[in-house]
Amino acid sequence: MVDYTEPLPAANTRRLRVAQGLILLFHITGFVGLAFTDNPEFYLRFTPLTLLLTAGLLFALQKDRGFSFWGFGLSVALLGFAAEVIGVRTGWFFGHYYYGATMGYKVLEVPLAIGLNWLVLTCVCGTLARYLPLSELPRTLVAALLMVGLDACIEPVASTYDFWYWTADVIPFQNFRDWFILSCLMQMLFNRASFSKKNPLAPLVYLTQLLFFFFLGTL
Repeated sequence: MVDYTEPLPAANTRRLRVAQGLILLFHITGFVGLAFTDNPEFYLRFTPLTLLLTAGLLFALQKDRGFSFWGFGLSVALLGFAAEVIGVRTGWFFGHYYYGATMGYKVLEVPLAIGLNWLVLTCVCGTLARYLPLSELPRTLVAALLMVGLDACIEPVASTYDFWYWTADVIPFQNFRDWFILSCLMQMLFNRASFSKKNPLAPLVYLTQLLFFFFLGTL
């Protein structure tokens, strides 16, 4: 079992504090802009940039960034993007939906940022699940449930902020089922890849995103 309580070197601690501060700044600014200003569209345009910066900070604090890590990352990003393309164009995955403009530039009707989003969620949730003394199978299931839990917080506000739309304006059960199946597959890749599964920024990334969308949904 990996010891996640071991202290970080002073230089790494400073890097972590800076990264945590930036993550909080991104999300607090975005929440205030969306919830309490008359021009939420101004803040929505920065959504792809916020995702890119979050990913950059997360990966900068990844202890092991060798060939195995980047090979895993490319595999998960492509897998997530391909699943979304099939979902948008056929409805076979997730249900019948389409993307709005908030997530940025699209290829085959799917924002390019979506692949990166799947990768960030897989890394964050996979790392969180390793805090628990579990074997690989239950750890995979817990991490997949964490991913689905975040999606469940995003879904109620997705159309409000032009992320994506369900064609019948109803979130189908198929969406959560397929999210769970795909998340399990990605977590299996995460667990089997041979790189360090430690990242001290992961808890804050998950918590801020969860609270960000949860509180938006209560407005």
